[in-house]
Amino acid sequence: MAGHSKWSNIKRRKGAADDKRGKIFSKLGRELQMAVKTGGPDPNINSTLRDAIERAKSFNMPNDSINRSIERAAGVGNDDHFEEVFYEGYGPSGVAVMVRTLTDNRHRTAGDVRHLFDRYGGNLGTDGCVAFQFELKGVLIMERDEDTDDDRVFMDAVDAGAEDVVVIDGEAIEITMSPESYHDVFNTLKKDQYVFAEHGIERVPITWVRLEEEIDQTNMTKLIDALEENDDVQDVYHNWEQDDA
Repeated sequence: MAGHSKWSNIKRRKGAADDKRGKIFSKLGRELQMAVKTGGPDPNINSTLRDAIERAKSFNMPNDSINRSIERAAGVGNDDHFEEVFYEGYGPSGVAVMVRTLTDNRHRTAGDVRHLFDRYGGNLGTDGCVAFQFELKGVLIMERDEDTDDDRVFMDAVDAGAEDVVVIDGEAIEITMSPESYHDVFNTLKKDQYVFAEHGIERVPITWVRLEEEIDQTNMTKLIDALEENDDVQDVYHNWEQDDA
């Protein structure tokens, strides 16, 4: 189930209309700028920036836009300052939710996130209230078609150092590994000509929660969508066990 919601989100983002695509590019631009600020503008020595560039390209962000974001962050006198802030809370019926943001105003973002939790039947918690329900994992997701050899993918991934390989609804394959192995696995499979729809270090649930009531399912879906629509929110992690991708 871990890959279901992730793959569903990827399909929705990649199929977004032009107006929403602009918002996605804006968020990717923040990731690029943050990476430059923390590690410099050279992707050859800044692995975080290299990952951000790869992710931006996977969403078809134009090279000119990628370069502008990097140059802007590296420019003299650039006053943009984003910081990574996590918010933790509970969705309907106790679903654990972690929200990763890049914000230039903690107070604004905290207020926005709290409002959305309240609006859709959840509540914003304190630091650490749900973090223990997730673990860090390297995650690679690749699209699958009729020519994909699942056994070959499994063998190549395991040989590269992956811990698990799961087929998601016949449409995608999710490969997971320890955070320490992430770059080795990614680079090895990339050299073998594998192409990934998305990749990175993710917070993966340790346990899952099922929502039996339709109203809870509806509110949880709306909460996730509303959080992802917020300009400051980069990632939403949760442990809702969904039946459908």
